[in-house]
Amino acid sequence: MVVSLALSRFRGVMAKSRLFAALVAVALAAMPGARAEEPSAGAGAEVTGSVAPARPAGQDAAHSETATRSARTALPAVVSAARLSGDGARTRLTFDVTRPIEIRAFALADPYRVIIDLDEVNFQVAPPAARGHGRAGAHGSREAGQAGRGLIQAFRYGLFAPGKSRVVVDLAGPALIERAQMIEGREGEPHQVVLEVVRTDADGFRRVQNERSTSNLARRGDRESLAARASARAAPPEGPPVVVIDPGHGGVDPGAIAGTGEEEKMIVLEFARVLRDKLNATGRYRVIMTRDRDIFIPLGQRVRIAREHNGALFVSIHADSIRGARDNARGVTVYTLSDRASDADSARLAERENKADAIAGLDLSEEPSEIADILIDLTRRETRMFSANFARTLAGEMRQSTRMHRLPLRSAGFQVLRAHDIPSVLVELGFVSSAKDVEMLTSAIWRNRTAESVTKAIDQFFASRTAIRPAAQRSNAAN
Repeated sequence: MVVSLALSRFRGVMAKSRLFAALVAVALAAMPGARAEEPSAGAGAEVTGSVAPARPAGQDAAHSETATRSARTALPAVVSAARLSGDGARTRLTFDVTRPIEIRAFALADPYRVIIDLDEVNFQVAPPAARGHGRAGAHGSREAGQAGRGLIQAFRYGLFAPGKSRVVVDLAGPALIERAQMIEGREGEPHQVVLEVVRTDADGFRRVQNERSTSNLARRGDRESLAARASARAAPPEGPPVVVIDPGHGGVDPGAIAGTGEEEKMIVLEFARVLRDKLNATGRYRVIMTRDRDIFIPLGQRVRIAREHNGALFVSIHADSIRGARDNARGVTVYTLSDRASDADSARLAERENKADAIAGLDLSEEPSEIADILIDLTRRETRMFSANFARTLAGEMRQSTRMHRLPLRSAGFQVLRAHDIPSVLVELGFVSSAKDVEMLTSAIWRNRTAESVTKAIDQFFASRTAIRPAAQRSNAAN
C-alpha cells in the first residue's frame, strides 16, 4: 500500500514536470532568433525545408526538437500578409507567417503553376484576382488583394488535407523555381515564406522537370497518400441504404465566385449540411458526406469514398456560373453522366468541373484509367438507367419548391459521376452569376425548402427499388 501510494505521487510529479518542460519549450520556440538564410535551390527543383528557432551554442539539439514539436501542437500559424514583387524576368511572392512552418514547393505544367504545400495555416489574406482561370471569369470576380504581377498571374489557397494547407500559384508561362524558402524573422519582424520564380521557355522547363530524380516518387506518394486516407475509412455494416452527398470544390478550389464575393464551395457545403440533417431525421438512410468542412477532396477520391461505403445513391452539389450573352440564366439543373454531352453548354460545364484537380494542384499525368470489361459495362448501363430515373424524379420534386432552368435535365461526361455501380447525379442549384439566384442560394428559408424537396425525391427513388444496393453488394447477398 505504501509503495503503491509513493509510486502514484512520483508519477504525478513527473507528469507536472513534463508539462512544465513543454510550456518552457513553447516559450523558447516563440523567442525571436537570428534570420537564417538557406542556400538557394537549383532552378526548378522540388524544395522542402523549415527553419528552427536559433538557440545558444552548445544547447542540446533534443531541446530544439521538443520546442518545434510542441509549437506544432498549438493552433495553426497565421498567414497575415502577401506581397508580389519583381517583373517578367523574375517574380517573388512573399507570405508573412506568425511562426516557422514546414514547406514543400514544386512546379507543374498544363497549365504552368507552382504548388506550395505547408503545415496547416490560417490564411488571413486575400489572393490577387485570378485572370483567365476557371469558369469563364467566374473565379476572377474577387477584387480584394493585389493584381497579378510579372510571372505570377494569381494565387489561391486553402486546406488541402488534414494538417496540410496548399497554395497554388498560376504562372503566366513556363518558369523555374529559383528559391522556395522559410525565413525566420528577427527583432520583431515576421517570419516569411518566400517563393521566387524566373522565366524560362517550354524546353527549359521540361528539361529541369526531367532532371528531377524525385518527381515520379513525389507524384506517386501524393496519390498513395490520398488512396490511403480513402481506404482507411471503415466499411459500413449491413443496414439502411447509404446516400453519399458530395459538396463540390472546397479548400484551395473555391469553385465559382459571385460578384458579391460568395464562393460556390461554401454555398454548396451549407446546402449539403441541411440536406444531410433532413435525411438523417427520416431514420431511413445512412448519410455520408465526401466533405463536411472547407477542405479539398480530389474527384477520384470522392468516387472512392462512395464506393468504399457501398453507396446506393450519389448526389453531387454545385452552383453554376455563366458569363456573356446568356448571363441571365437562372435555376436548378440536374445532370447525369453520358459519353456525349446533351448540348454545348453542358460539355463546357463538365470540362470546367473536371479541371478541379488541376486547379488544386494535382498532377494528372499519371492518373490510372479504369479498365472496362463486359461485367462493368453491363453494370454501368443499369446504373445509368437508375441515374436517369432519379434525375427525372428529382427535377419533378424540386420544381415544386424552387425555380428550374429552362432545360432542367441534361448530361455530360462529369468525372465525379463515373462510379459504374452507383446511381449518380450532379445538381447545379443555381447560377452565382445571377444576383437573384445568389440571393436565393444564400437564403436559409430556401435551403430548408429545397432540401426538403430533394429528400422527398430520394424517398421516392428508394421506394421504387426494394433492394437498392450496388451490384457487388447484391451479388454477395445472393451467395
